[in-house]
Amino acid sequence: MTFKQMNLRVFEGKLIPGVLFQPRLEPWFVWHRQFGLLPHKYRDMSLLEFYDELEVSMRYVYGYGTMPDPVQKSYAPNVKTNTECTDKEKITTVTTLHGDLVTKSKMTVDGVWRVVDFPVKGPDDFAKLEWLYENTVYSFNQEHFEKGCEFVGNRGEPQFWVPPSPYQALCLELMRFEDFIYAAMDMPERVEKVMQAIDNSYDRIYEEIVDYGKARIINFGENIHSQLTSTRYFEQYHIPFYEKRGGQLAKAGIYTHIHIDGDFKPLLKHLRHLPFDGLEALTPLPQGDVSIEEIKEHIGDKILLDGIPAVLFTTTFALEDVAECVEKLVELFYPRLILGVSDELPQGVDETGIEKINYISQYCRTRQMVTNN
Repeated sequence: MTFKQMNLRVFEGKLIPGVLFQPRLEPWFVWHRQFGLLPHKYRDMSLLEFYDELEVSMRYVYGYGTMPDPVQKSYAPNVKTNTECTDKEKITTVTTLHGDLVTKSKMTVDGVWRVVDFPVKGPDDFAKLEWLYENTVYSFNQEHFEKGCEFVGNRGEPQFWVPPSPYQALCLELMRFEDFIYAAMDMPERVEKVMQAIDNSYDRIYEEIVDYGKARIINFGENIHSQLTSTRYFEQYHIPFYEKRGGQLAKAGIYTHIHIDGDFKPLLKHLRHLPFDGLEALTPLPQGDVSIEEIKEHIGDKILLDGIPAVLFTTTFALEDVAECVEKLVELFYPRLILGVSDELPQGVDETGIEKINYISQYCRTRQMVTNN
């Protein structure tokens, strides 16, 4: 049975031989290759050869320069954009009917652009942002997805993530978090109008995904962290969006999971009721704020994707710590489990991190599971 077949069978509620191990290794591999730090054994390998050497599964069809993104964002002709760029700074200006939205980014030492000044500074920019999203469309590029499918091959059921919920888009991508929260508290109706414009811009992509009919598993890449949302806001803004958009995909027979990679103890009571088949990157102690047992108690029959805290791959923790965690995860969650790193192998860990990945890979391929399910 291929990793791709195993991947889908877990979502279908069927048994698989052994345990499917699907770590996200792209960040580690690309970072080490960029700085000439790949161990000699892997130095001449491609990313795919690296995955095959470790005998582990892949999840996503794009990322870290591998394949083009199936999710496309486009503006109406009346939206004007301009980018000025140096080696260290990038300034992007979007001209709207109500004025300019300006984003400033800095180049990090890792060669990645990071936003240092968000386009929306406060309520005075809401009219600009609402107009912009009224003239923005997200669409699904079938050709890009199929290229990604070919790239992944039988290494896993090819997946991608849809755009973030309006709340997450505002608090993570468009505004400083503090500015967003003050606005949400002081003028909720105005913020909700912007949220609705963002949601409306997603109509086309969900329709196209459903019409395409070949995407089997999709991720809501939310990056949920309880320090970014209260329980009240989660109930008021997140859950209705998930029920609407996740419901569209579920009705079409598409499986879904959501990315929750921060603290989430205040949200535990909601996990089993979320309209998703799986929960990705739930991170237990010592990195997160809940125990593995608390996760098990609160997710019901949903699939746990990942589960191994990323910090266990640093030199602070021994192989025995990783082995103990893996054994506990398998005992508690199999067969509703796709084992992985919550949420990716840290870029800066040395070769001992790969040795731990190798250990887990062998364990998962040789572990004989006995279940009454």
